[in-house]
Amino acid sequence: MPPRQCSTPRLLLTLVALLVLALVGIGVPRAAAVPTGGAENGSRLMPGVALYPRVIRLSHSGAADGTIIAGVVTFDAGGGVGAIFRSTDDGRTFARIGSVRDPGAAHGLCCGTLYELPRQVGDLAPGTLLWSASVGQDGGDQRRMTLPVWASSDHGQTWRRLAVVATSPNFGGLWEPELTVARDGRLVLFVSDESRQPAHSQILDAATSADGTSWTALHEVVAASDPQLRPGMPNVRRLPDGGYLMSYEVCGPGQDCRQRVRHSPDGIRWGDPTDLGTAVRTGDGRHFRHAPTISWYPDGTGNGRLLAVGQMFYDADGAIDPGNGATVLTTGGSGQSTWRAAPAPVRILAPYDNYCPNYSSSLLPMPERGTVLELATGYDETGTCTTYFAAGPLPR
Repeated sequence: MPPRQCSTPRLLLTLVALLVLALVGIGVPRAAAVPTGGAENGSRLMPGVALYPRVIRLSHSGAADGTIIAGVVTFDAGGGVGAIFRSTDDGRTFARIGSVRDPGAAHGLCCGTLYELPRQVGDLAPGTLLWSASVGQDGGDQRRMTLPVWASSDHGQTWRRLAVVATSPNFGGLWEPELTVARDGRLVLFVSDESRQPAHSQILDAATSADGTSWTALHEVVAASDPQLRPGMPNVRRLPDGGYLMSYEVCGPGQDCRQRVRHSPDGIRWGDPTDLGTAVRTGDGRHFRHAPTISWYPDGTGNGRLLAVGQMFYDADGAIDPGNGATVLTTGGSGQSTWRAAPAPVRILAPYDNYCPNYSSSLLPMPERGTVLELATGYDETGTCTTYFAAGPLPR
């Protein structure tokens, strides 16, 4: 499983091989001029470190509808910060508009997420933005990671903390929170939970809330029978029929962190926790491994379409595919039909099992323009992990 290193990262990266080739006059292909794990194209979102990108487009915010909001994890002298950006030109440019500074992020921050409320939840109006993240992984011997939830009523400019959904009961991590509103109106937070060891190396848990401030205890959603397996990195999307689709990876022996999906009729009930779900792969067996995400968009049909992306792209035999770092997958809206490959807007050169290159990229389909916006991380020429964005044709 790729290490979660959303604390101040360090990288020892060398370009000696390229320098030697240049000195002896051997031609170097264009892509080789980019450091391994670096972006071949795209615009940089911000200077410095920018990890775990997320991007949404407002659709329940009145006059602000259509505005694109993005978030990344970055760092300053005070520790981890959720940096918030806005685009009013369909993702061509972004400007930073806000920051989320959770007190616990002085001891580590990872895996921030963004969500726009589609309906009233307690006192929270439709269009309220929510942010959550994994906090406190650098807490040393006293580490007790937390999952805070913050809210913004001005589209990301200012934030207030609503609650701490959960605190790890031990040294185990609480990673990669994801938010949705269930069919009955409850807010649901999903998380990759390492605190159940040794019974489970990691499971997918969920907690629910009727108002965003008071939360239930975490309960199992995906918990493999084999204690070595590690379901994690959940994404949840509501489908046109009112049901829900979850994408996640399953790491551990025989699973290789491959992307899987499962369905829920209401966002609460997800079936047998020991069921590993349906694998995402093309007709010829190509598939993503590590840090997958998924997006849904309307394409004029009843079910719409899905887009998926992951860190690394493999063929059916387990070899790295030539499209590694430059591919998205698309299929019909059920997630269980055959997937096919298409070019990714941001191309990352030779991503590998590491916390930075192409790690948990974010896709925002814009069907009315026929484009999809992608935010993806890669190493720059100094070895800094940062976020790049670009738009490309929307696969059909």
